[in-house]
Amino acid sequence: MDASSPLDQTGAVNGPPADQPTRPHQPYLFHLVSCVKAPSVVLSAPDGQIDEGGVQGWLYADRRLLSRLRITVNGSAPVGLSDEVRGAAGAVFRAVVPGVGAPTNDPTFFVERRRDVGHDSVVETLTFTSAARTPTAFELAVVAAADLSAMAEVRVGKPRAAVLPERHEGGLRWVSGDDSVAVAADPPPDAVDAGAGRLSWGLELGPGESATVTLRAEAHLGRNAVFGGATRVPWSRPTLACVDRRLPQAVHQGLDDLEGLLLEDAVAGPDDRGDLFAAAGSPWFLTLFGRDSLWAARMLMPLGTDLAMSTLRALARRQGTRHDPESEEQPGRILHEVRAEPLALEHFTLPPTYYGTADATQLFVTCCAEAWRWGADPDEVRELIPAVERALGWMEEQAGDGFVRYVDSTGHGLSNQGWKDSVDSIQWADGSLAEPPIALSEVQAYAFQAAMLGADLLDGFDRPGGDRWRAWASSLAVRFRETFWVEDADGRFPAVALDAQGAAVDSVASNMGHLLGTGLLDPEEAALVAKRLGSPDLSSGFGLRTLTARSPGFSRLSYHGGTVWPHDTAIAIAGLAGHGFAEEAGSLLRGLVRAAPYFDFRLPELYGGDSAEEVASPMPYPAACRPQAWAAAAPIAALVALLGLEVDVPRGRIAVHPMLPEALLPLSVSGLRIGDHELSIEVDRGDGLTVDTDHPAMSVER
Repeated sequence: MDASSPLDQTGAVNGPPADQPTRPHQPYLFHLVSCVKAPSVVLSAPDGQIDEGGVQGWLYADRRLLSRLRITVNGSAPVGLSDEVRGAAGAVFRAVVPGVGAPTNDPTFFVERRRDVGHDSVVETLTFTSAARTPTAFELAVVAAADLSAMAEVRVGKPRAAVLPERHEGGLRWVSGDDSVAVAADPPPDAVDAGAGRLSWGLELGPGESATVTLRAEAHLGRNAVFGGATRVPWSRPTLACVDRRLPQAVHQGLDDLEGLLLEDAVAGPDDRGDLFAAAGSPWFLTLFGRDSLWAARMLMPLGTDLAMSTLRALARRQGTRHDPESEEQPGRILHEVRAEPLALEHFTLPPTYYGTADATQLFVTCCAEAWRWGADPDEVRELIPAVERALGWMEEQAGDGFVRYVDSTGHGLSNQGWKDSVDSIQWADGSLAEPPIALSEVQAYAFQAAMLGADLLDGFDRPGGDRWRAWASSLAVRFRETFWVEDADGRFPAVALDAQGAAVDSVASNMGHLLGTGLLDPEEAALVAKRLGSPDLSSGFGLRTLTARSPGFSRLSYHGGTVWPHDTAIAIAGLAGHGFAEEAGSLLRGLVRAAPYFDFRLPELYGGDSAEEVASPMPYPAACRPQAWAAAAPIAALVALLGLEVDVPRGRIAVHPMLPEALLPLSVSGLRIGDHELSIEVDRGDGLTVDTDHPAMSVER
């Protein structure tokens, strides 16, 4: 589908022919403005209007409260001229109303609509200004509606019927069971038509005058939200300057978005405050995810370890303790996601706490070890060691004498349980699908890294088992080398997975980028992977494609079969940089920087795998969530990787070996953190490098 095709409010393209049934699809989001302050998100049209019939509205804690909030002036909708996202939770929409004010061709009546989303509230500030030379009288009307549908009902296009409103304190209120939402106005409306959900004012402006009406919506749910809104930000805010201003803009917008995605666990952490974590993404994933929240925390480690430690604690509290086939809980396993109620979608139904992930448990161990190396409080790390040991035990049990595999044991859970979790994500080179149980290549790499770093962690805290886990990792590496490597006309490469029969699934995919930096590959193998990642069939010029463009299964808008995911690209950049492949890593970073402006520097979950040699901008993926935590964190993670920054506080070592593209230099970044201490780095053209830290026990290797 062409991205410029006209869309109706549900995201369909003009509708199908009359004799052809409409097939369900992921709701389209790319054309909507998103303001998020977890657990709230507001989705609206670019003119600020919130209309019924699609996914627009205010969602709070997986419940859509307002499904409509529309303004008119003298019966006409303002004509939107511009929209501007401010931070993550705010937006400003500017419009004019033709025919109101002076009878000239130039607009003389202006409307500014400022939206501010809170954890459990939404404030809309409407400012009207007249440039007419004579007084202008007008009627403002606000029409609101609410259906109080579950998020899943909205997502599959089956929302509940609208709830009838009632008058409430000069405004309106909608009640369904124990849930309610109310809209109040300041100044109060002149008239309230509860049956129509309509508030109205008669106003007049003199020449050059302005008037403001403020709408405030508040939520009241009969159940407690699983997680609350964050009351603080657990990372530093770096100052970044470089020649290419697109990179700092992407970094700072990403940090704004991550702040909007922060949620707080109700259980207090070491400082008697709730533990914070990054929700996976907006609007469908505003909750704790094992894999996504851990990757976001790992990517932000150079800005402080607080997010990593609190994310680890939130997950450790919910670590599996028993065998439950319905939720796929297993002793030691880290969960996939948490909801207040079951999530029922078209292809699967998940229980409120679902454990169907093959990689979050390994990532938990690695994140804990990395936080320790980056200077986390040793006492806090020590408290997590039992959870680390249980996670390692789960990993060993799942692997048995071979590899960590997955299969959906429920019949209604996720059929694929790696980060590429769509039904068609694991393909053979001919485009056919692999049969489960499946052993993903990156899952084995994560297991190797978790065993090695877990062994280091156990040694550091005088716990037994370090040597045993190193031996286990060594044995896994031998099996991987013997089993996963395949060959095509371009040479050897690691297969994406093993299928149910143990055969190597021979598609060329971005998964191999996740093997770099884990220690699983030797230098020769890493070079073969780097060559593949840098080839034009995977490196699009806007980032890393998930599947080679040569595959018969490739599509530039296939969710995991040809699109570009910023976090996937950043992981590959980090791995390439760690092995010293500066050219390939720099090329992928330039691709992210090139793509960022086309998404207003708010990198989405994914976008089209278009070639930069063929198009000026990448195509939006219509259903992509935005913001998405690991996409928002991708620019800072990629930057730190190409600074060649490695920190190991237990060994008193900082290494900085920059390999930044020349086009970014000179570059300086301050506000990085090593535990409670600051770090700044300046890189000039040529060999100029300055590293400053106030950490008293660290030596710097340049």
